[in-house]
Amino acid sequence: MVLGNDESIGKQHSGKTHKGNRPLRAILTPLAYNAVQTKGTYLSALYQRLAARRGKKQASIAVVHSITKRAFYMLFRRKPYRGSRASSFDKQQRHFTVDRLTRRIEHLGYRMSLNR
Repeated sequence: MVLGNDESIGKQHSGKTHKGNRPLRAILTPLAYNAVQTKGTYLSALYQRLAARRGKKQASIAVVHSITKRAFYMLFRRKPYRGSRASSFDKQQRHFTVDRLTRRIEHLGYRMSLNR
């Protein structure tokens, strides 16, 4: 399945996914779809961010990958899952979020100044 090119600084990397474990993929893909439909979760926010830039197929595969990584670390560390909220993206990169939203408001024709 070709999902696209991974390009960085003039280098093009393959956008193909490896065959991997097909039965596991068949189980995790509908699971990722249900996780994306849940509002206010990290996985739904991840999907929304990636689908806007990369497309729905790549975003859903990225959610499957995220679920797989989380399941592995839960088993490896023997700790229960502590889910993060959708707002964790905004908290991680607060200044980028503020700058992006400020530019968007100014693009709509409003002037604004921010005070903290």
